[in-house]
Amino acid sequence: MKKRWIAGLAALAMVLPAYAFEFVTIGTGGVTGVYYPTGGAICRLVNKDRRSHGLRCSVESTGGSVYNLNAIRAGELDMGVVQSDWQYHAYHGTDRFRGQGNQDLRAVFSIHPEPFTVLARRDAGIRQFADLPGKRVNIGNPGSGQRGNMDMLMRLYGWNKDDFKLVTELKSAEQAQALCDNKVDAIVFTVGHPNGSIKEATTACDAVLVSVAGPVIDKLVAAHDYYRVATIPGGMYAANPDAVQTFGVGATFVSSTDTPASTIYAVVRAVFENMNQFRRFHPAFAHLKEAQMASDGLSAPLHEGALRYYKEVGLR
Repeated sequence: MKKRWIAGLAALAMVLPAYAFEFVTIGTGGVTGVYYPTGGAICRLVNKDRRSHGLRCSVESTGGSVYNLNAIRAGELDMGVVQSDWQYHAYHGTDRFRGQGNQDLRAVFSIHPEPFTVLARRDAGIRQFADLPGKRVNIGNPGSGQRGNMDMLMRLYGWNKDDFKLVTELKSAEQAQALCDNKVDAIVFTVGHPNGSIKEATTACDAVLVSVAGPVIDKLVAAHDYYRVATIPGGMYAANPDAVQTFGVGATFVSSTDTPASTIYAVVRAVFENMNQFRRFHPAFAHLKEAQMASDGLSAPLHEGALRYYKEVGLR
């Protein structure tokens, strides 16, 4: 009986296909931001054809850009979504990564634009970024891109934490509720639009978008290619009929030389050959163009696998 059972298993193994998947993980951000659905969209397209290329993709919610870059360097993540400015700093060893440049970091493609967004309670008397001192402000959790941007702006404006009535370090998923519960006067978010967390606050507690403009911002944008002037369209959010000027970065997809070229090639091909489907996954993707994704905001060298695909289709 036992012999017949073993023989039956052996016969079954001969007729069933064997799949030895390579598991890859994408680091994203908080679940209310755009990074998490971005990673999910990429994985959905990769996993759709997993039996042809042998990859199985999963998404990890993380602290954001800086966390992802550190985790990729440590070999804890295969790929990650990061802001274009932090990609630059991580590769060149500047700003928060001073003395820790990662020459193994590789760019894969760029994704959606990300305006630096300030949202305030309507009763807080905050009309522009310069009004934040003396207020209760959530500056973002350590490891997030928005926290890095806020730290940089505070240096440029000559502020420190003591200039605020209260400083909190809430994660992106927590800050809209804190604003509506009157625990803070303003929150900051470097994010693609439209965004669920911003929609929550503008709908539930009549929050207002705040302008981030002026000579300090103009000088910042002029000095760095990875920053650009940005506008959040009027009418995108409830009770915010007017366009708001700010500055921003781009979301980018990165990896390292430790991830095989064949893996990155398969990921890029899965996204670019299903671009119409990818654009439908989130409103922030609606106007993406392949040529721009293959070039804009990529300050680290292109990964060998990505470059191979772009050459094949005439994008390089």
